[in-house]
Amino acid sequence: MSYCESLFNYQRRFSSTVHVGDLSLGGEAPIRIQSMTNTPTLDTQASVNQAIEIIRAGGDLVRLTAQGVREADNLKEIRRELMARGFSNPLVADIHFNPQAAFAAAAAVEKVRINPGNFADPIPRQIQQISDPGQREQAIAAHIRRQFVPFLNLCRQHRTAIRIGVNHGSMSARMTDRYGDTPQGLVASCMEYLRICVEEHFQDVVLSIKASNTLVMVQTVRLLVCAMQEEDMHFPLHLGVTEAGDGQDGRIKSAVGIGALLADGIGDTIRVSLSEDPQNEIPVARMLVDYIDRRRQHPPIKGQACPDFDPFRFHRRETCEGADKTAGRAGIGQGQVPVVMADLSDEAIDAVPVFDTDFRPDYIYLGRHPQRASLLRPGAGKAAFLCEADCLEDNQQDLLPVFTTRQLTALHASKAPQKFLRLCPGELSEELMRDLSGIRHLSLLLESRHRNAPAEMRAAFHSLMNAGCPLPVVICQSYPAISREQACLYASADAGFLLLDGLGDGLCLKVKGQQATELSRIMFGILQACRLRISTTEYISCPSCGRTLFDLQETLARVKAGTAHLKGLKIAVMGCIVNGPGEMADADYGYVGAARGKVSLYKGRQCIEKNIPQEQALERLLEVIAQN
Repeated sequence: MSYCESLFNYQRRFSSTVHVGDLSLGGEAPIRIQSMTNTPTLDTQASVNQAIEIIRAGGDLVRLTAQGVREADNLKEIRRELMARGFSNPLVADIHFNPQAAFAAAAAVEKVRINPGNFADPIPRQIQQISDPGQREQAIAAHIRRQFVPFLNLCRQHRTAIRIGVNHGSMSARMTDRYGDTPQGLVASCMEYLRICVEEHFQDVVLSIKASNTLVMVQTVRLLVCAMQEEDMHFPLHLGVTEAGDGQDGRIKSAVGIGALLADGIGDTIRVSLSEDPQNEIPVARMLVDYIDRRRQHPPIKGQACPDFDPFRFHRRETCEGADKTAGRAGIGQGQVPVVMADLSDEAIDAVPVFDTDFRPDYIYLGRHPQRASLLRPGAGKAAFLCEADCLEDNQQDLLPVFTTRQLTALHASKAPQKFLRLCPGELSEELMRDLSGIRHLSLLLESRHRNAPAEMRAAFHSLMNAGCPLPVVICQSYPAISREQACLYASADAGFLLLDGLGDGLCLKVKGQQATELSRIMFGILQACRLRISTTEYISCPSCGRTLFDLQETLARVKAGTAHLKGLKIAVMGCIVNGPGEMADADYGYVGAARGKVSLYKGRQCIEKNIPQEQALERLLEVIAQN
């Protein structure tokens, strides 16, 4: 099954056009950007003011929560006030658990988001008790139609678009019983409702499948695209990584998941979910969209997909061992965690970089400056040093040589315990791959200068797999002088495109003007966002909305300060019980708003303590973690 037009050449997926008020989404329209208010929807002025901030920041659509009929009805007042102040951008109502609110919102705003995991649930007991499986399924389908079709008819009457939004962690019990907590279950949940839309000839539908786990999110969207293609459906897609967090970690996680799909031409509207002020999400989304859009009509890339490659199940490319373990250096390849390589080859070292303990690189590339090794060693921990092979002298046994394709004779003759070959995809011929396969403890440093560099590197990986060449590969990414935020987003999108396919045994990032210590943090963050290497505590936090029961930004900061030492744990900070237990998905522990000033604590998805006073909740969370 093919989920995109080409694995190697950028082309936006064909999608049908959906009308959201006067705004076109999908089809030939540009990728639309949106955010969500975090004000109480019953507070008209606060919601209007924040919606205007989002629009002025560049948002095309604004979403607001409508947890009840009163909130849904008040959306009319918010729309009226926005129009009076000169803003006509479409509004989207976000519905959870309350179908009646969806009906009210359909008459108030241009688009309504529903979750099939809870729109028609629970299934009536008399239906669940039908003994014949086939009859039970027919009865369930009829029940869903009775609930859903009147909503579609009302949306048709008011020319209201809908988004069928499935979230990992909030699937119906019926779907999890049948499929487990899997991408297949998420897709089945979405397609069940989408088929009804098609049968009822309702076309203004946008789809989303989100998760806080970037790998699950990417694989599931790919599966959904294939499922639609098999049934000749082409509805536009809304992309997002849920509960991404805040700061640099939140940006990395969002860019890894959203960027990987955008780079394959998938996505018609995006929302970057950050636990920050909503307007902060817009420039991040804009940077991502603009960066990927530059690949339009790039020079063609030749590539042959490996028949064994499966884009719907994660499996790291199998490689040989690229390092001599007896030397005490970090291993490369053969299933080991991807390495991090700092590039200090051409920047002037005015001050010796001292890497944080959790973000020390495994390798440091010195280029043509072997003398820098003695200068850098005190702050580099156990990092190994690489240098261009023709710059090394016989007495520099502790430096690892880096060869080029013009030095293959010297590479074969080298007795170094570990070697590297620096090359670009165009140099990776079948003859070269055969020649290199027999060299022990050799790793490739692969870098592309193509306008669509990640896709050219993906083609190179497929060439290696087709040729049966098992050499480990360090993905090398170089960027001109750009801001730190751009570096963070661009590198995350490019690396995520490859790493989420199981391609790559390490990262090496170089950005002109950016410090190696900061780039090392970004690389470790990318690997953690891809679930390939854990270096810090991971935080899963919602972006806040009108349902949030405490100051989420302040609370998240306090939880981070108290738990940052718990490396390897996933801790969720969720604003309310609507999003909390389900949307925090695979967190180890959860801190969830239960009522005003009250917090419930979770271990996995099980609530272990309810309604703790908020001022005591962090201390109690730490006690619970210590006990377990």
